[in-house]
Amino acid sequence: MSATAAEKKTVAETPDAARRGKDGKPLVRSWSTPILQTVFALLSLGLFAIGAPAHDAEFRIATPGDLIELAAVTVPAGPALWVLTLAMIAIAVLAWVRAAAGRKNPVWLNGLYVFAFVAAFLIWVVGSASNNSVYLTGLIAGSFALAVPLIFGSMAGILSERSGVVNIAIEGQLLAGAFTAAMVGSATGSAWIGLAAAIIAGVAVSSLLAVFSIKYLVNQVIVGVVLNVLVIGLTSFLFSTVLAPNSSELNSPPHFPNIRIPFLAEIPIIGRILFDQSILGYGMYLIVGLLWFGLFRTRWGLRVRAVGEHPKAADTVGIDVLRTRYVNVLLGGAVAGMGGAFFTLVSASSFSKEMTAGQGFIALAAVIFGRWNPIGAFFAALLFGFATNMQYVFAILGTPVPSQFMAMLPYVVTVFAVAGLVGRSRGPAAAGTPYVKE
Repeated sequence: MSATAAEKKTVAETPDAARRGKDGKPLVRSWSTPILQTVFALLSLGLFAIGAPAHDAEFRIATPGDLIELAAVTVPAGPALWVLTLAMIAIAVLAWVRAAAGRKNPVWLNGLYVFAFVAAFLIWVVGSASNNSVYLTGLIAGSFALAVPLIFGSMAGILSERSGVVNIAIEGQLLAGAFTAAMVGSATGSAWIGLAAAIIAGVAVSSLLAVFSIKYLVNQVIVGVVLNVLVIGLTSFLFSTVLAPNSSELNSPPHFPNIRIPFLAEIPIIGRILFDQSILGYGMYLIVGLLWFGLFRTRWGLRVRAVGEHPKAADTVGIDVLRTRYVNVLLGGAVAGMGGAFFTLVSASSFSKEMTAGQGFIALAAVIFGRWNPIGAFFAALLFGFATNMQYVFAILGTPVPSQFMAMLPYVVTVFAVAGLVGRSRGPAAAGTPYVKE
């Protein structure tokens, strides 16, 4: 036997080799996905399938004025819930098999599992309601509207974290943008000036994050938490002392109207979502697309990802690591400021205390859930927006689900999603680690 063959045999007999696949890569067994999928499959079996409502669930697709009048879809609750539950059980079993072999479920299969659970929950709730009919178009459109600030916040998180700075301050950036947009927009009577002020406010908060975390090397998580508390306290104080006594002058901002594109806006389901939005709604789609293209198809994106993964190597080839981080954190603040402006210039009539209600943290969860990818974060934010919208829609339907459970549903979905419902997520390797140039 040659020396090379003997070395290969020795390596093959080591305990580490037993934990490697046929391609030589080490096997990493993660049990979070099969465990969570099993829990939700059993929940679906006991609550949805076995406790299936006697009534069918009706989903109305078309709305008056649509270009094409589509008939309502009536779903027999019992058979549909059993089919969806069995599909979830099959996917969970496959997840156990693949985890034992050191392999992960493909993303599309985990997405199918999430779709099956959401569909089962929707059918069960609508079938159990006193009014067994719901406008599916309105449910989806409302989910998109609630997801807009989450999407802006998640894009801000991706910009920061892809360059290596953990952005816990998204909540503060959103809240600062909402407050400033309301006050400046009301004082000037211009929604555009209010939007510009919101962007500046978001950049101001992110500049503090950048200076303390990049220049002074303070723990990034601590800086983000402190900034959130600071902005919450400051906006609450200014609301009580400045805005509330002068609400007509300083807390009655103008609004961006919806820009309806004729003909296209009348397409069923997607018409209202894609072609009947405010300027911030259209801007949201534009930012998601540009950020994805910029990160994965341009030299700028390659440099940003290099700084977030291995800043020392990036510095070696001539990339200014600190400048890249500063720019990205400030850009993230500008994007988050736009998301904050959506609260007071589009969705609400005025600013109120802590009106973001933790959505900055949900946006951060969307970043993790979407695996630091703009497209993935976009769909993750839509899922959280859908969960938020369900509490309002189902309260109107008169469902048997307690209102307290519906109120906590978005946060429950967030916790389980981040815990690994769709598999382990690995962020940029250098995220949260200060860089000191030697």
